Amino acid sequence: EEPITFLNIEQCIPSVYILPDRELRRVRRPRVLKSHECFMPRYRKVIYIVRDPRDVAVSYYHYNLKKRLLPPDCSIEQYAPLFIADELDMRCGPWGDHVMSWMNMRESRDKFLLLRYEDMQANTVAELRRVAEFFGIDPTPERLNRAVQFSSADRLRELEKKESKDWVFTKGMRQDIPFIRAAKSGGWQSALPPQVVAQIETAWGDTMERLGYELVTRAKGLSSRAKEAVFDSKG
Repeated sequence: EEPITFLNIEQCIPSVYILPDRELRRVRRPRVLKSHECFMPRYRKVIYIVRDPRDVAVSYYHYNLKKRLLPPDCSIEQYAPLFIADELDMRCGPWGDHVMSWMNMRESRDKFLLLRYEDMQANTVAELRRVAEFFGIDPTPERLNRAVQFSSADRLRELEKKESKDWVFTKGMRQDIPFIRAAKSGGWQSALPPQVVAQIETAWGDTMERLGYELVTRAKGLSSRAKEAVFDSKG
C-alpha cells in the first residue's frame, strides 16, 4: 500500500539492469521485473508495452541529450539515423525488430498481454484493469483509481524535482532536461521534420500499421496516386 516513488520503485519492480542476478533471485515471489530486452523465452508471462515509434523517437532524443550521449547541438535530423539503426544507449534492437520478436513469438498465447501506450493514456482505468486481471489482482474501482492517481504525470513531475538527483536512472544526468516530459501521444506531429517521419515510416511502416498506427507518408502517397488515376481516367 506504500505509494511508489522513483526511490523505491526498484525495490518493488526492479529493472534487470540495476541489480545483479543473485539479487534479482531474492526478490519476493511472485515478482515483476522491468526489461527493455527483445524476445526471451525464459520470461513465461509477459506484459509488452509498445508505443508509436515516431513518439518514441522524440522521447528518446531528449533522453539521450539528458544522458549526454548526444552532443548538445545535435539536431533531431542528425539523430534519426542513429535511432533507426539502434546505435544509442540500450541497443536492444531497432524498434521494428524488437516489436516483432515478441509479437511473432508470443502474441497468440494467453500469458502475453500487449498494451499500447496510447490506449493506456486514453483509457487508463480500463487498461489498468486488464493488467490487474492478468496478474490475478482484484481490480476494485478504489484500487484502480488510487493507482492512476499516484502515477499521474503531474505527480511524477513533482517527484522528479525532489528525487531525480538520487534516482539511479537519472543520477548524474543533465538536470535541465526533464525525464518526465509531455507524457502525451502524437507530439511527433509538431516535433519531427517530415523527412524524419518518412524515414521512420519507411523503416517500420508494416509493423506500425499492424499495431494500428496510421502512416502519414503512405496516406499522402496513396492520395497522389489516386489523383493521377483520376487524371488518367479523364483522358
